[in-house]
Amino acid sequence: MATQPAQRERPHGVRRAFLRAPIWLYRHGLGWILGERFLLLTHIGRKTGRPRQAVLEVVHHDAASDTYFILSGWGHRSDWLLNVEKTPEVSIDIGRRHLDARAERIAPAEAAGVLGRYMRRYPRAFRQLGRFMLGEALPPGDEGCRRLAEKLPMVALRPVAPVH
Repeated sequence: MATQPAQRERPHGVRRAFLRAPIWLYRHGLGWILGERFLLLTHIGRKTGRPRQAVLEVVHHDAASDTYFILSGWGHRSDWLLNVEKTPEVSIDIGRRHLDARAERIAPAEAAGVLGRYMRRYPRAFRQLGRFMLGEALPPGDEGCRRLAEKLPMVALRPVAPVH
């Protein structure tokens, strides 16, 4: 039986430290090492009101709108997701770039289309994503994208125009 992402135990101890290690790279000006496949999301904690950070994989970057799409691998209860739903004004660092953005949750139908592009570009990573995030092998093609999009929320990070 497949495990729902919201029911999985959140990482702690050594695993949490390992998953959070990329934040150290960004804090020391080395985020460019991760390339454009990962970004540092800085958001506001919904309970504390203090800045929080998470390094997340970029599922897709729409160059025309400069929008970055990210997936909540821990499901609907992920702390960063709950935080950006409360306060959608965020900043992101990707490679050597920094920009202010607005986080917007997107509908599963649009998310499935974005995941289709990811699946075609990174077929092996897409297969592993289903096993790791959902505990099941995803069916190939559009059906797998649809299933993943229905279970894991996707967020678009759209840049905000600089204030002059």
